[in-house]
Amino acid sequence: MTLKNIMLKKIYLSFSLAVQNIRSRLFHTLLSILGIVIGVAALVTVLSLIDGMEKYAQEQITNTTSLKAIFIRTETTRLVNNLRLKKETYAYLDHEKFKKLAAALTHPAKAYMQTKQASEVKILDNGATMGASVIGSMASFPPNMHIAHGEFYTADDVNRQSQVGFVNHLFAEQAMGEDAATQLIGKTIAYKDKALKVVGVLEQDESRAPELFIPITLFSQEELKENPPLCVLEADNVEHVQDLKGQAESWLKANLAGDTNDFNVATNEARVKQAARGFMLFRVVMGLIVGISVVVGGVGVMNVLLISVTERTVEIGVRKAMGAKKKDILLQFLAESVTVSLLGSLLGLMLGILATLAIVPIIKALADVPFQAAYTIDTFLIISVIAIIVGVVFGTYPATRAAKLDPVEAIRRE
Repeated sequence: MTLKNIMLKKIYLSFSLAVQNIRSRLFHTLLSILGIVIGVAALVTVLSLIDGMEKYAQEQITNTTSLKAIFIRTETTRLVNNLRLKKETYAYLDHEKFKKLAAALTHPAKAYMQTKQASEVKILDNGATMGASVIGSMASFPPNMHIAHGEFYTADDVNRQSQVGFVNHLFAEQAMGEDAATQLIGKTIAYKDKALKVVGVLEQDESRAPELFIPITLFSQEELKENPPLCVLEADNVEHVQDLKGQAESWLKANLAGDTNDFNVATNEARVKQAARGFMLFRVVMGLIVGISVVVGGVGVMNVLLISVTERTVEIGVRKAMGAKKKDILLQFLAESVTVSLLGSLLGLMLGILATLAIVPIIKALADVPFQAAYTIDTFLIISVIAIIVGVVFGTYPATRAAKLDPVEAIRRE
Protein backbone atom coordinates (compact mmCIF):
# COMPACT_ATOMS: atom_id res chain seq x y z
CA MET A 1 0.00 0.00 0.00
CA THR A 2 1.42 3.38 -0.99
CA LEU A 3 1.96 6.26 1.43
CA LYS A 4 -0.80 8.23 -0.30
CA ASN A 5 -3.32 5.43 0.19
CA ILE A 6 -2.30 5.05 3.84
CA MET A 7 -2.88 8.78 4.45
CA LEU A 8 -6.25 8.70 2.68
CA LYS A 9 -7.30 5.70 4.78
CA LYS A 10 -6.27 7.48 8.00
CA ILE A 11 -8.22 10.57 7.03
CA TYR A 12 -11.27 8.47 6.17
CA LEU A 13 -11.10 6.61 9.49
CA SER A 14 -10.67 9.89 11.39
CA PHE A 15 -13.78 11.38 9.84
CA SER A 16 -15.72 8.13 10.39
CA LEU A 17 -14.85 8.24 14.10
CA ALA A 18 -15.75 11.92 14.18
CA VAL A 19 -19.21 11.21 12.78
CA GLN A 20 -19.74 8.40 15.33
CA ASN A 21 -18.71 10.64 18.24
CA ILE A 22 -21.00 13.43 17.06
CA ARG A 23 -23.96 11.02 16.76
CA SER A 24 -23.33 9.76 20.30
CA ARG A 25 -23.53 13.37 21.63
CA LEU A 26 -25.90 14.79 19.01
CA PHE A 27 -27.98 17.04 21.27
CA HIS A 28 -24.92 18.40 23.05
CA THR A 29 -23.22 19.01 19.66
CA LEU A 30 -26.25 20.82 18.25
CA LEU A 31 -26.34 23.16 21.24
CA SER A 32 -22.61 23.82 20.89
CA ILE A 33 -22.80 24.69 17.19
CA LEU A 34 -25.78 26.99 17.60
CA GLY A 35 -23.46 30.00 17.33
CA ILE A 36 -22.06 28.78 14.00
CA VAL A 37 -25.57 28.07 12.70
CA ILE A 38 -26.76 31.58 13.52
CA GLY A 39 -23.55 33.21 12.26
CA VAL A 40 -23.54 31.34 8.96
CA ALA A 41 -27.28 31.92 8.47
CA ALA A 42 -26.78 35.66 8.99
CA LEU A 43 -23.81 35.63 6.61
CA VAL A 44 -25.73 33.76 3.89
CA THR A 45 -28.69 36.12 4.27
CA VAL A 46 -26.54 39.27 4.09
CA LEU A 47 -24.42 38.09 1.14
CA SER A 48 -27.45 36.85 -0.80
CA LEU A 49 -29.34 40.12 -0.30
CA ILE A 50 -26.27 42.18 -1.27
CA ASP A 51 -25.75 40.01 -4.37
CA GLY A 52 -29.41 40.59 -5.21
CA MET A 53 -29.01 44.34 -4.74
CA GLU A 54 -25.94 44.35 -7.00
CA LYS A 55 -27.76 42.35 -9.68
CA TYR A 56 -30.76 44.72 -9.48
CA ALA A 57 -28.48 47.78 -9.74
CA GLN A 58 -26.69 46.35 -12.78
CA GLU A 59 -30.02 45.57 -14.44
CA GLN A 60 -31.20 49.12 -13.82
CA ILE A 61 -28.00 50.58 -15.28
CA THR A 62 -28.30 48.28 -18.29
CA ASN A 63 -32.00 49.08 -18.83
CA THR A 64 -31.66 52.86 -18.46
CA THR A 65 -28.39 53.22 -20.33
CA SER A 66 -26.69 51.06 -22.90
CA LEU A 67 -23.44 49.28 -22.11
CA LYS A 68 -22.69 49.61 -25.81
CA ALA A 69 -22.76 53.41 -25.70
CA ILE A 70 -19.76 55.76 -25.81
CA PHE A 71 -20.42 59.32 -24.63
CA ILE A 72 -18.42 62.29 -25.92
CA ARG A 73 -18.81 65.45 -23.86
CA THR A 74 -17.11 68.80 -24.26
CA GLU A 75 -15.30 70.03 -21.16
CA THR A 76 -16.14 73.75 -20.98
CA THR A 77 -14.38 74.29 -17.64
CA ARG A 78 -10.93 73.64 -16.20
CA LEU A 79 -9.84 72.86 -12.66
CA VAL A 80 -7.64 75.51 -11.03
CA ASN A 81 -6.85 75.27 -7.30
CA ASN A 82 -9.88 73.04 -6.79
CA LEU A 83 -12.11 75.59 -8.53
CA ARG A 84 -13.99 75.11 -11.78
CA LEU A 85 -13.28 78.01 -14.15
CA LYS A 86 -14.90 78.61 -17.54
CA LYS A 87 -12.53 78.08 -20.47
CA GLU A 88 -12.15 80.98 -22.88
CA THR A 89 -11.74 78.66 -25.86
CA TYR A 90 -12.47 74.99 -26.32
CA ALA A 91 -13.17 72.56 -29.15
CA TYR A 92 -16.63 71.14 -29.73
CA LEU A 93 -18.41 68.91 -32.25
CA ASP A 94 -21.02 70.13 -34.68
CA HIS A 95 -23.11 67.98 -37.02
CA GLU A 96 -20.60 67.82 -39.88
CA LYS A 97 -17.60 67.05 -37.66
CA PHE A 98 -19.51 64.36 -35.80
CA LYS A 99 -20.51 62.67 -39.07
CA LYS A 100 -16.84 62.60 -40.11
CA LEU A 101 -15.88 61.06 -36.75
CA ALA A 102 -18.55 58.36 -37.13
CA ALA A 103 -17.42 57.63 -40.70
CA ALA A 104 -13.82 57.12 -39.52
CA LEU A 105 -14.72 54.25 -37.17
CA THR A 106 -13.73 50.73 -38.20
CA HIS A 107 -16.64 49.04 -36.42
CA PRO A 108 -20.34 49.73 -37.15
CA ALA A 109 -21.93 52.09 -34.63
CA LYS A 110 -25.05 54.22 -34.41
CA ALA A 111 -24.26 57.91 -34.02
CA TYR A 112 -26.47 60.60 -32.58
CA MET A 113 -26.01 63.94 -30.88
CA GLN A 114 -28.18 66.26 -28.85
CA THR A 115 -28.08 69.69 -27.23
CA LYS A 116 -30.73 71.70 -25.46
CA GLN A 117 -31.48 75.17 -24.16
CA ALA A 118 -34.42 76.83 -22.48
CA SER A 119 -36.14 79.41 -24.63
CA GLU A 120 -39.40 81.23 -25.19
CA VAL A 121 -41.44 80.15 -28.22
CA LYS A 122 -44.64 81.41 -29.81
CA ILE A 123 -47.50 79.57 -31.53
CA LEU A 124 -48.10 81.81 -34.52
CA ASP A 125 -51.57 80.40 -35.30
CA ASN A 126 -53.10 81.40 -31.95
CA GLY A 127 -50.52 83.85 -30.60
CA ALA A 128 -49.78 81.77 -27.46
CA THR A 129 -46.35 82.31 -25.93
CA MET A 130 -44.71 79.71 -23.69
CA GLY A 131 -41.38 78.58 -22.31
CA ALA A 132 -39.93 75.31 -23.57
CA SER A 133 -36.81 73.18 -23.57
CA VAL A 134 -35.61 73.35 -27.17
CA ILE A 135 -33.70 70.17 -28.03
CA GLY A 136 -31.52 69.99 -31.12
CA SER A 137 -30.94 66.42 -32.29
CA MET A 138 -30.18 64.23 -35.27
CA ALA A 139 -32.90 62.15 -36.92
CA SER A 140 -32.47 59.33 -34.38
CA PHE A 141 -35.75 59.09 -32.51
CA PRO A 142 -35.48 59.72 -28.73
CA PRO A 143 -35.21 56.34 -26.91
CA ASN A 144 -38.00 55.01 -24.68
CA MET A 145 -40.52 57.38 -26.31
CA HIS A 146 -43.51 56.66 -28.54
CA ILE A 147 -45.08 58.82 -31.24
CA ALA A 148 -48.74 59.62 -30.67
CA HIS A 149 -49.41 61.68 -33.80
CA GLY A 150 -47.46 62.52 -36.93
CA GLU A 151 -43.83 61.50 -37.40
CA PHE A 152 -40.31 62.47 -36.40
CA TYR A 153 -38.17 64.53 -38.77
CA THR A 154 -35.82 62.66 -41.09
CA ALA A 155 -32.07 62.67 -41.81
CA ASP A 156 -32.79 64.71 -44.94
CA ASP A 157 -34.53 67.32 -42.78
CA VAL A 158 -31.40 67.53 -40.62
CA ASN A 159 -29.02 67.77 -43.61
CA ARG A 160 -31.19 70.37 -45.40
CA GLN A 161 -31.76 72.37 -42.19
CA SER A 162 -35.52 72.05 -42.68
CA GLN A 163 -37.48 74.26 -40.34
CA VAL A 164 -39.57 71.54 -38.72
CA GLY A 165 -40.32 70.68 -35.10
CA PHE A 166 -41.55 67.79 -33.00
CA VAL A 167 -43.09 68.31 -29.56
CA ASN A 168 -43.87 66.27 -26.47
CA HIS A 169 -47.44 65.80 -25.24
CA LEU A 170 -47.13 68.43 -22.49
CA PHE A 171 -46.10 71.06 -25.04
CA ALA A 172 -49.13 70.24 -27.21
CA GLU A 173 -51.48 70.34 -24.21
CA GLN A 174 -50.24 73.75 -23.04
CA ALA A 175 -50.33 75.13 -26.57
CA MET A 176 -53.71 73.82 -27.74
CA GLY A 177 -55.54 72.40 -24.70
CA GLU A 178 -55.80 68.92 -23.16
CA ASP A 179 -58.00 67.38 -25.84
CA ALA A 180 -56.58 69.20 -28.85
CA ALA A 181 -52.98 67.88 -29.07
CA THR A 182 -53.46 66.64 -32.65
CA GLN A 183 -54.47 70.15 -33.77
CA LEU A 184 -50.90 71.35 -33.22
CA ILE A 185 -49.63 69.27 -36.16
CA GLY A 186 -49.13 71.54 -39.16
CA LYS A 187 -49.12 74.66 -36.99
CA THR A 188 -46.15 77.03 -36.96
CA ILE A 189 -43.94 77.73 -33.94
CA ALA A 190 -41.70 80.77 -33.83
CA TYR A 191 -38.33 80.09 -32.22
CA LYS A 192 -35.94 83.04 -32.37
CA ASP A 193 -35.80 83.90 -36.10
CA LYS A 194 -37.14 80.55 -37.28
CA ALA A 195 -40.68 79.48 -38.21
CA LEU A 196 -40.98 75.78 -37.41
CA LYS A 197 -43.73 73.55 -38.81
CA VAL A 198 -44.89 70.92 -36.27
CA VAL A 199 -44.67 67.41 -37.77
CA GLY A 200 -45.43 65.19 -34.76
CA VAL A 201 -46.38 64.81 -31.12
CA LEU A 202 -45.12 62.32 -28.52
CA GLU A 203 -47.38 60.14 -26.41
CA GLN A 204 -48.09 61.38 -22.89
CA ASP A 205 -45.19 60.67 -20.55
CA GLU A 206 -43.75 61.88 -17.24
CA SER A 207 -42.06 64.97 -18.68
CA ARG A 208 -42.33 67.98 -16.39
CA ALA A 209 -41.53 70.62 -18.99
CA PRO A 210 -42.67 71.33 -22.55
CA GLU A 211 -40.11 70.04 -25.07
CA LEU A 212 -39.56 71.08 -28.68
CA PHE A 213 -37.27 68.87 -30.82
CA ILE A 214 -35.65 70.46 -33.88
CA PRO A 215 -32.85 69.43 -36.29
CA ILE A 216 -29.53 70.17 -34.62
CA THR A 217 -28.36 71.90 -37.79
CA LEU A 218 -30.76 74.76 -37.00
CA PHE A 219 -28.56 75.70 -34.04
CA SER A 220 -25.91 78.30 -34.88
CA GLN A 221 -22.21 77.77 -34.14
CA GLU A 222 -22.48 80.30 -31.31
CA GLU A 223 -25.38 78.34 -29.77
CA LEU A 224 -23.49 75.04 -30.10
CA LYS A 225 -20.41 76.57 -28.50
CA GLU A 226 -22.48 77.91 -25.61
CA ASN A 227 -24.21 74.54 -25.14
CA PRO A 228 -21.92 71.88 -26.66
CA PRO A 229 -23.91 68.81 -27.71
CA LEU A 230 -23.65 65.42 -26.08
CA CYS A 231 -22.49 62.97 -28.74
CA VAL A 232 -23.18 59.26 -28.48
CA LEU A 233 -21.73 56.32 -30.39
CA GLU A 234 -23.53 53.03 -29.83
CA ALA A 235 -21.64 49.92 -30.92
CA ASP A 236 -23.39 46.92 -32.45
CA ASN A 237 -21.35 44.64 -30.18
CA VAL A 238 -20.30 45.37 -26.60
CA GLU A 239 -16.91 43.78 -27.36
CA HIS A 240 -16.12 46.67 -29.73
CA VAL A 241 -16.82 49.41 -27.18
CA GLN A 242 -13.26 49.86 -25.91
CA ASP A 243 -11.83 49.76 -29.45
CA LEU A 244 -14.33 52.38 -30.65
CA LYS A 245 -13.61 54.52 -27.60
CA GLY A 246 -9.90 54.51 -28.46
CA GLN A 247 -10.63 55.35 -32.11
CA ALA A 248 -12.88 58.26 -31.12
CA GLU A 249 -10.20 59.65 -28.78
CA SER A 250 -7.55 59.35 -31.51
CA TRP A 251 -9.77 61.08 -34.09
CA LEU A 252 -10.58 63.95 -31.73
CA LYS A 253 -6.89 64.43 -30.92
CA ALA A 254 -5.87 64.35 -34.60
CA ASN A 255 -8.66 66.49 -36.09
CA LEU A 256 -9.58 68.98 -33.39
CA ALA A 257 -6.25 70.52 -32.42
CA GLY A 258 -6.16 72.19 -29.07
CA ASP A 259 -6.31 71.17 -25.45
CA THR A 260 -6.57 67.38 -25.25
CA ASN A 261 -8.75 67.89 -22.16
CA ASP A 262 -11.48 69.54 -24.21
CA PHE A 263 -13.30 66.21 -24.54
CA ASN A 264 -14.34 63.55 -22.08
CA VAL A 265 -14.92 60.18 -23.75
CA ALA A 266 -16.59 57.72 -21.39
CA THR A 267 -18.64 54.52 -21.32
CA ASN A 268 -21.21 53.11 -18.92
CA GLU A 269 -18.82 50.30 -18.06
CA ALA A 270 -17.25 52.69 -15.56
CA ARG A 271 -20.63 53.06 -13.83
CA VAL A 272 -21.01 49.30 -13.58
CA LYS A 273 -17.49 48.92 -12.15
CA GLN A 274 -18.09 51.77 -9.69
CA ALA A 275 -21.31 50.13 -8.49
CA ALA A 276 -19.51 46.78 -8.18
CA ARG A 277 -16.76 48.37 -6.04
CA GLY A 278 -19.37 49.95 -3.79
CA PHE A 279 -21.19 46.66 -3.28
CA MET A 280 -17.89 44.85 -2.68
CA LEU A 281 -17.03 47.33 0.10
CA PHE A 282 -20.51 46.90 1.58
CA ARG A 283 -20.16 43.12 1.31
CA VAL A 284 -16.81 43.12 3.14
CA VAL A 285 -17.99 45.45 5.93
CA MET A 286 -21.21 43.51 6.55
CA GLY A 287 -19.33 40.21 6.31
CA LEU A 288 -16.89 41.31 9.01
CA ILE A 289 -19.71 42.44 11.28
CA VAL A 290 -21.69 39.24 10.84
CA GLY A 291 -18.47 37.22 11.10
CA ILE A 292 -18.37 37.98 14.84
CA SER A 293 -21.21 35.46 15.27
CA VAL A 294 -19.15 32.84 13.46
CA VAL A 295 -16.23 33.46 15.86
CA VAL A 296 -18.59 32.99 18.80
CA GLY A 297 -19.72 29.74 17.20
CA GLY A 298 -16.09 28.66 16.89
CA VAL A 299 -15.67 29.11 20.64
CA GLY A 300 -18.61 26.73 21.07
CA VAL A 301 -16.84 24.16 18.89
CA MET A 302 -13.71 24.49 21.02
CA ASN A 303 -15.79 24.02 24.14
CA VAL A 304 -17.44 20.80 22.96
CA LEU A 305 -14.09 19.38 21.90
CA LEU A 306 -12.42 20.21 25.22
CA ILE A 307 -15.26 18.41 27.00
CA SER A 308 -14.82 15.52 24.59
CA VAL A 309 -11.08 15.33 25.40
CA THR A 310 -11.87 15.19 29.13
CA GLU A 311 -14.55 12.52 28.69
CA ARG A 312 -12.38 10.39 26.42
CA THR A 313 -9.08 10.64 28.29
CA VAL A 314 -8.92 6.89 28.97
CA GLU A 315 -9.80 6.09 25.35
CA ILE A 316 -6.98 8.33 24.18
CA GLY A 317 -4.57 6.71 26.65
CA VAL A 318 -5.49 3.20 25.47
CA ARG A 319 -5.09 4.15 21.82
CA LYS A 320 -1.67 5.69 22.44
CA ALA A 321 -0.62 2.65 24.50
CA MET A 322 -1.59 0.44 21.55
CA GLY A 323 0.64 2.38 19.18
CA ALA A 324 -1.37 5.39 18.06
CA LYS A 325 0.91 8.33 17.34
CA LYS A 326 0.42 11.96 18.28
CA LYS A 327 -0.47 12.88 14.72
CA ASP A 328 -3.18 10.17 14.66
CA ILE A 329 -4.87 11.65 17.76
CA LEU A 330 -4.37 15.16 16.39
CA LEU A 331 -5.93 14.19 13.04
CA GLN A 332 -8.90 12.52 14.75
CA PHE A 333 -9.83 15.60 16.80
CA LEU A 334 -9.22 18.00 13.91
CA ALA A 335 -11.47 15.82 11.77
CA GLU A 336 -14.13 15.99 14.49
CA SER A 337 -13.75 19.77 14.70
CA VAL A 338 -14.07 20.25 10.94
CA THR A 339 -17.04 17.86 10.82
CA VAL A 340 -18.83 19.77 13.57
CA SER A 341 -18.13 23.08 11.78
CA LEU A 342 -19.37 21.69 8.46
CA LEU A 343 -22.54 20.45 10.14
CA GLY A 344 -23.15 23.87 11.69
CA SER A 345 -22.39 25.61 8.40
CA LEU A 346 -24.76 23.33 6.48
CA LEU A 347 -27.58 24.00 8.94
CA GLY A 348 -26.76 27.72 8.84
CA LEU A 349 -26.81 27.68 5.05
CA MET A 350 -30.26 26.11 5.00
CA LEU A 351 -31.52 28.54 7.64
CA GLY A 352 -30.03 31.50 5.71
CA ILE A 353 -31.77 30.49 2.48
CA LEU A 354 -35.09 30.17 4.33
CA ALA A 355 -34.50 33.59 5.91
CA THR A 356 -33.94 35.24 2.51
CA LEU A 357 -37.08 33.61 1.14
CA ALA A 358 -38.99 35.22 4.01
CA ILE A 359 -37.25 38.63 3.82
CA VAL A 360 -37.46 39.22 0.05
CA PRO A 361 -41.30 39.53 -0.07
CA ILE A 362 -41.11 42.06 2.76
CA ILE A 363 -38.51 44.13 0.87
CA LYS A 364 -40.58 43.96 -2.33
CA ALA A 365 -43.70 45.08 -0.45
CA LEU A 366 -41.96 47.99 1.27
CA ALA A 367 -39.78 49.21 -1.60
CA ASP A 368 -42.13 48.26 -4.46
CA VAL A 369 -39.27 47.03 -6.66
CA PRO A 370 -38.78 43.68 -8.49
CA PHE A 371 -36.01 42.65 -6.10
CA GLN A 372 -34.77 39.08 -5.73
CA ALA A 373 -31.99 37.59 -3.59
CA ALA A 374 -29.14 36.10 -5.60
CA TYR A 375 -27.39 32.88 -4.63
CA THR A 376 -23.94 32.72 -6.20
CA ILE A 377 -21.29 30.02 -6.16
CA ASP A 378 -19.01 32.52 -4.37
CA THR A 379 -21.35 32.58 -1.36
CA PHE A 380 -21.32 28.79 -1.04
CA LEU A 381 -17.54 28.67 -1.44
CA ILE A 382 -17.13 31.33 1.27
CA ILE A 383 -19.33 29.31 3.64
CA SER A 384 -17.32 26.13 2.95
CA VAL A 385 -14.00 27.87 3.52
CA ILE A 386 -15.28 29.47 6.74
CA ALA A 387 -16.41 26.06 8.03
CA ILE A 388 -12.99 24.51 7.42
CA ILE A 389 -11.10 27.50 8.87
CA VAL A 390 -13.27 27.58 12.01
CA GLY A 391 -12.87 23.83 12.43
CA VAL A 392 -9.08 23.96 12.10
CA VAL A 393 -8.50 27.15 14.12
CA PHE A 394 -10.77 26.32 17.03
CA GLY A 395 -10.07 22.61 16.95
CA THR A 396 -6.28 22.88 17.01
CA TYR A 397 -5.95 23.55 20.75
CA PRO A 398 -8.22 20.67 21.91
CA ALA A 399 -6.57 18.33 19.36
CA THR A 400 -3.09 19.33 20.49
CA ARG A 401 -4.07 18.86 24.12
CA ALA A 402 -5.40 15.37 23.36
CA ALA A 403 -2.30 14.44 21.35
CA LYS A 404 0.03 15.47 24.20
CA LEU A 405 -1.67 13.30 26.83
CA ASP A 406 0.66 10.81 28.49
CA PRO A 407 -0.83 7.31 27.95
CA VAL A 408 0.03 6.08 31.46
CA GLU A 409 -1.42 9.15 33.16
CA ALA A 410 -4.48 9.03 30.89
CA ILE A 411 -5.23 5.37 31.79
CA ARG A 412 -4.75 6.05 35.54
CA ARG A 413 -7.53 8.66 35.44
CA GLU A 414 -10.12 5.91 35.12
